[in-house]
Amino acid sequence: MGKKMRLVGFVIVMFMLSLVFFQCSEDKKATVMLYLTDAPAVYDEVNVDIQQVFIKLNDSTEEEISLERTGVYNLLNFRDGLDTLLGSIELPAGKISQVRLVLGDSNSVVVDGETHELKVPSGSASGLKLNFHQELEEGLNFKLWLDFDASRSVIAKGNGQYSLKPVIRMFGEATTGAIKGTVSPASALPFVWAVIGTDTLGTIANEEGLFLIKGVAEGTYSVTLQPQNGMDPVALSNVTVTKGETTNVGTVEFGVAAE
Repeated sequence: MGKKMRLVGFVIVMFMLSLVFFQCSEDKKATVMLYLTDAPAVYDEVNVDIQQVFIKLNDSTEEEISLERTGVYNLLNFRDGLDTLLGSIELPAGKISQVRLVLGDSNSVVVDGETHELKVPSGSASGLKLNFHQELEEGLNFKLWLDFDASRSVIAKGNGQYSLKPVIRMFGEATTGAIKGTVSPASALPFVWAVIGTDTLGTIANEEGLFLIKGVAEGTYSVTLQPQNGMDPVALSNVTVTKGETTNVGTVEFGVAAE
């Protein structure tokens, strides 16, 4: 009887240890959430057909992200700071070294109400590779963005022909900040550029006069706002950005351009 009780006790202890080990293993996962956003463009629509996204970890293992949905996304729905969740994945602690984006064939651009096919170069069938480095820590969530520059990605070839050569930058929430503000009058719809050294990030204020530039590295920037209605531009200096924070430059007012 004593031996049987000791055996039962041993089995119970081993079972509890296995649960602890399993829980610890689960805790060592990091969750990566991948979002899609867009830099503004002058087109009516820019539609890209997203089929697969892969993440390479530690320069070796490539894992496929479980997408919320595959298919066509109109990039212009995600400008002015808007985004959409593409998908998420749990990964072990380590370092992301690359993201691979695979597009389908249903890519198009709408110009003045007319839809044109966007032809993707034949060499990109295996996917667009984006080098990106992010350390993943166990038990933490990481938000990453694919910032698809629609304006620079669409190439007009003449005769109503267009091609798609994706220009994408990646950034993470934990390692970058943002710049936001308001313009008056909102009808100015200015282009907004944040410049540091040779690097430039930009957006266009929306119809409510709001603007937001995400994925801005730490540093001190010059911000220029160029209205589209003939008003004089405004330049802001010494705009400081800190990672993980949003710098608000307040309301920028435009005067009437001199005759």
